[in-house]
Amino acid sequence: MTGTLLSLGHGYSARALARLLLPQGWEIIGTTRTPEKAADLAETGISPVVWPGADLSPHIDRATHILASAAPGEDGDPILNEIGDQLAAASPEWVGYLSTTGVYGDHEGDWVDETTPLAPSTKRGQHRVEAEAQWCATGLPLHIFRLAGIYGPGRGPFSKVRKGTARRIVKRGQVFSRIHVDDIAQVLAASIARPDPGAVYNVCDDDPAPPQDVIAHAAELLGKPLPPEEDFETAEMSPMARSFYAESKKVSNRRIKEELGVRLLYPDYRAGLAALLEDEG
Repeated sequence: MTGTLLSLGHGYSARALARLLLPQGWEIIGTTRTPEKAADLAETGISPVVWPGADLSPHIDRATHILASAAPGEDGDPILNEIGDQLAAASPEWVGYLSTTGVYGDHEGDWVDETTPLAPSTKRGQHRVEAEAQWCATGLPLHIFRLAGIYGPGRGPFSKVRKGTARRIVKRGQVFSRIHVDDIAQVLAASIARPDPGAVYNVCDDDPAPPQDVIAHAAELLGKPLPPEEDFETAEMSPMARSFYAESKKVSNRRIKEELGVRLLYPDYRAGLAALLEDEG
């Protein structure tokens, strides 16, 4: 199956999806904010559009599939605020919205799945809940993907470990779920192949883990000394960094396996980090 994907806010995860779809013959139109980034996209085979600024109507009309990756803010979803009426009048076969597992809030390390009530404890999470509702109200064939912490090429702990700036912040009972960007791409591709409008999917690996364990494993792989542990309560951290520790939960990924048939490339951070290190050569 091929088609035309309009990628609104063609960022890190969308680029990974493009690497899967382009060799299959898909046309991918990606929006970006600057001419410089547009030139970079063009080199990868994407048809770039600098937006906001350009008229997206012709691209919306042609798109068989639409992926929205932009983060919401105080005023709601920026895409729908700008072109919501145009999108609502469109007739794509599939629409995907990239959300976050932050919509579930804090569960003190317990498990959550797609049926768990949404109770975010941060403003970022609340904005995502509101944006999901905005997208659901469009009437489009929507699929929501709640992403865990994303890592992959260019986004991993190795750089900080090498520089000696990695930190092992320890908060008792704290666990995070993660996902390699290539597994995000295969989940999206699987959904495109098996559309189910109204579906919501958690996108994460099999192994929710304390953040300090991931840093320690990265250091071991590099043969570097373990960064010292720092107690969360007394560690110097920015308000933004500290806010990430406000929520602890284990996120179930059973639905992507059972309904989409996904077999994770990197089922835990150990497999993912080993692959990143190998790719670095």
